[in-house]
Amino acid sequence: MTVKIEDSWKEKLQIEFEKPYFEKLTAFVKDEYQNQSIYPAGKLIFNAFEKCTFDDTKVVILGQDPYHGEGQANGLCFSVNDKIDIPPSLLNIFKEIRSDLGKEIPKSGNLERWATQGVLMLNATLTVRANVAGSHQKKGWEQFTDAVIQIISQQKEQIVFILWGAYAHSKGFFGNKHFSRTNSYLESVGKKPIEW
Repeated sequence: MTVKIEDSWKEKLQIEFEKPYFEKLTAFVKDEYQNQSIYPAGKLIFNAFEKCTFDDTKVVILGQDPYHGEGQANGLCFSVNDKIDIPPSLLNIFKEIRSDLGKEIPKSGNLERWATQGVLMLNATLTVRANVAGSHQKKGWEQFTDAVIQIISQQKEQIVFILWGAYAHSKGFFGNKHFSRTNSYLESVGKKPIEW
């Protein structure tokens, strides 16, 4: 099956695209885009991979679902397009950056600048129906994103994994200093820190 995705990822993930679950998922997603309002725009489903190649990946941020409001989702978890109001979850992230690193909250919630520095910003589910959170869960996306994480874990070293969203509820979020701790680790293994 041919999937339009960045070349380094295509090579790693081609085996997934051939599996029956992915063909079933593709049929479901195509049908949803034809009959419902779905986010993000179809061309942005694999945007996280476009903006952060396999070789460049040094941090993985895992969210849950794309934003389901109009114009919000851009294919990077927690990120919104320029000129879109910053959602509460992203505002909390920016507040923690301010607390951790002393940086002011930016005017735009577009996090492409993180992705191009080697932060793979991946949701467990890559599509969602408008205004219906979780509507595309358990359709096959989780199997795909689990495979992505497995490939990164097996084929790359010294990667930082950050789990937010519902995954992080039990751990608490504020005061964890995820950003400074990530950068300290990256520097300790000779990698360039992220300009959060």
